[in-house]
Amino acid sequence: MRPDRAPPREAADTGRGSLRQASDRPACLAFVTDDATAAALRGGLPSLAPGQLRHGDARTAAQALEREATPHCLLVDITGIAEPFAALEALAAVCAPDVRVLVVGEQTDIGFYRQLTRDLCVAEYAHKPLTRDVVARLFGPQLGGEPAEASRGGKVIAVAGMRGGCGATTVAVNLALQLAERSHGHVALLDLHLRGGTTGLMLGVRPGTGLRVALEEPDRVDALFLDRAGIPIADRLRLIAAEDPLDSQPRPVEAGLTRVLEMLRSRANYVVIDLPMPPGPLERLALAAAWHAVLVLGPDLAGIRDTLAMRKLLAGCGQARPTVVLNRNGLPGGLKPALVQEGLGAPPDVMIPDLPRELPRAANLGRPALKDSTALRRALAPLLREIAAVPQAAAPSLLHRLLRRGGS
Repeated sequence: MRPDRAPPREAADTGRGSLRQASDRPACLAFVTDDATAAALRGGLPSLAPGQLRHGDARTAAQALEREATPHCLLVDITGIAEPFAALEALAAVCAPDVRVLVVGEQTDIGFYRQLTRDLCVAEYAHKPLTRDVVARLFGPQLGGEPAEASRGGKVIAVAGMRGGCGATTVAVNLALQLAERSHGHVALLDLHLRGGTTGLMLGVRPGTGLRVALEEPDRVDALFLDRAGIPIADRLRLIAAEDPLDSQPRPVEAGLTRVLEMLRSRANYVVIDLPMPPGPLERLALAAAWHAVLVLGPDLAGIRDTLAMRKLLAGCGQARPTVVLNRNGLPGGLKPALVQEGLGAPPDVMIPDLPRELPRAANLGRPALKDSTALRRALAPLLREIAAVPQAAAPSLLHRLLRRGGS
């Protein structure tokens, strides 16, 4: 941190054989205290190896670096530490003078930020909740990662179901609704199922033919496309979908999707895509444009197999680590979460319980399940935090629930 600190312990204790060459030092090391921050780091820094991300805070880092080589770049969490400046001073005592230190915490005060960066020479500070966008923009250059270049316009979130019937459309629809509601940003929900899509049914509307025309004839897409083809669902949410007959033969072109996404990103803060699977050329283009890829699977072997395959496909395209959503957790006859975790090699990022009554009833009524299902809203909260850094809403009070029940 400070250039005038004492020499690092590993350099001073040469008699015990602890001297390390500069080439032995790891490029980076991160200590964070919660899973949400760890997920944001993994998503925003694809080059961060699993062993470089550990559970703990600045005090844990100080204890570890008493025995290990100082990394070139060190990220530490100061959440919950009563005296963070003292903890960082103690950390500096065991680090090499040239270490670049990044800090995350809960303080949002600008004075706190200035004290860290000016008095303690911290390279960068970011407050929670973090998103992969913030991580890539602030920490990517410091940690030597390979963050995706941030382009102007809204963020694209591609939601892909690993198998038919796993509930990807349900996730896409309710995620879009929750983004519009909680982030207060403008959201576009794009359904690329030109035949047989169900986003319109779930939202109680009837899509037209504008999307198919736009995808087949990109020259006809102008600045008014969203107003003409988009169906207003809420104040800040529009659905862009098609409902072609099953005997039709849509012929979308890549230039059409590129143009549609360009128009939507110019008008919306978030573009949520309900993506058909398996991915063809059009779907791969959508995945390449996505900042977040959300893979939805059910508790079955086929879903695990296809999720592993999609992970490889996304890695080959240079995509950041996808967010894996296990839907219908607890389904009778389905795999237990421990077996799903074993098959995937890691726990799912989000788990949505099996809701055999709420979801079918909502779909048949054309009413978003989010409006009536507290369990679904709670389950989607981690995904919402990762995408938009929106804190979890406080649960309604008992009096509020009783009043709502009495008025229904």
